[in-house]
Amino acid sequence: MRRLIVVSAICSSLLFMSALPVRAADGTAAEARALLDRAVPAVKADKAKALSQFTSGENGFKVGDLYVFCLDLDGKFVAHTNPKLMGQDGKALKDGNGKAFVAEMLTVAQDGKVAEVDYLFPRPGTKDPVPKSSYVTKVSDLVCGVGYYK
Repeated sequence: MRRLIVVSAICSSLLFMSALPVRAADGTAAEARALLDRAVPAVKADKAKALSQFTSGENGFKVGDLYVFCLDLDGKFVAHTNPKLMGQDGKALKDGNGKAFVAEMLTVAQDGKVAEVDYLFPRPGTKDPVPKSSYVTKVSDLVCGVGYYK
């Protein structure tokens, strides 16, 4: 009898959990845009604090595979969750098709407008490039963006 009660409880729990909404591991385009929209006023309010939070992912600036990155106008990363990219020249980065995607980001970013740049980039923990898109904008003397996998 005890075994039947335990099995029933487990089955009931599994049925309940299967009815709960599950967030996809990958962030959506709308979520990426919303994160960028939060990042812009953070930079305008306190640039140093914002860059620190973007790099550490604090204050909700890293959600799943979504994160804010920023470059100075010379193309050097000044905020990124990957410490290996900090201070690196992003203009030298090319995707699997040879597209200089960071150079394009620097070209299309404008104050008060958001542009979208498509490129190939590996998912975290993988090496094979897959389609990705980043929303980018110019904020003061920075270009900031948030990318999502398609």
